[in-house]
Amino acid sequence: MEVQGRNNGGRPRKYKTPEELWEKWLEYRDFCDNQMVLTHDFSAKNSEFVSAELRRAITYTIEGFCDYLDLSRASYYDYYCNNKRFADVATRIREICEIDVRRKFELGVIPPNLAALWMSKYGYSTRTESRIDGAVPVALIDDLGKGEQDGE
Repeated sequence: MEVQGRNNGGRPRKYKTPEELWEKWLEYRDFCDNQMVLTHDFSAKNSEFVSAELRRAITYTIEGFCDYLDLSRASYYDYYCNNKRFADVATRIREICEIDVRRKFELGVIPPNLAALWMSKYGYSTRTESRIDGAVPVALIDDLGKGEQDGE
């Protein structure tokens, strides 16, 4: 039996309730969506390099979330994912990470040559099934053709 607010090893959790963990997730998402990046470009009009600070979004990941929490991945999975009280929040976080990376791939934010690498983390594969199991139901096709010939 688990003591509330403690993991299986007895150490207290950083986040005692699913709501606390969810709030930290929302902070992390905001952090990812609002990264300020200093960019440099050459202005042909003024014949000089121009610098600007732009807001960019980075992809949400469980690894990034753990780093944001200052928590190891093993601890995250042990303390939160493997706990019934936190399972729904942990599952939702993983789903949001998957949706985020798919959205960024489909919008071209993630280059297509990296899509397979990113999506493989969520069980997607670029391999296609080359073996055909079973035969094509020729008898059914033959029966359909036969009905037309018989005037049906």
